[in-house]
Amino acid sequence: MWQNGRLLRYLRCASCLFVPLPRPSAFASSHVADLYGHLPRGPAGVLRAAKWSLLGLRAAWLHESSFRLEVCVFAVLGPLGWYLGGSGIERVLLIGSCMLVMAMELMNSSMEAVIERFGAERHELAGRAKDMGSAAVFVLMMNVVLVWAVLLGPRWLHG
Repeated sequence: MWQNGRLLRYLRCASCLFVPLPRPSAFASSHVADLYGHLPRGPAGVLRAAKWSLLGLRAAWLHESSFRLEVCVFAVLGPLGWYLGGSGIERVLLIGSCMLVMAMELMNSSMEAVIERFGAERHELAGRAKDMGSAAVFVLMMNVVLVWAVLLGPRWLHG
């Protein structure tokens, strides 16, 4: 099909919608956006993203007591996991499971902030969303207990 003088190919999605694809030669250029409109990101873009990430961590530290508590727990469990891990894989599992809790807490806090932006009035769906975010953090906390118990429990029981 011709549209605005350019040949577009169409890809049929599972939802029976047609998504236009740019000409194949457009993929060769480094200054053309991808299928979703994102321009190529260079070193400056990576630095900007890192700056925004650090601002997000700072905001979580300043405004979220649960995140501060989880960081303090990680300050203890992180080095302990490094010391107690018998191999690189065990260390990654012990420390990574704790980091997942903090990542989910960031997601939960961001979701709660968006919900609060639209008003403090009680709404069933807003309450359900907050409860589910909290439950996701809880599930990952149980994952920490499971990973630590499976990896370190046999050592403590047998030796």
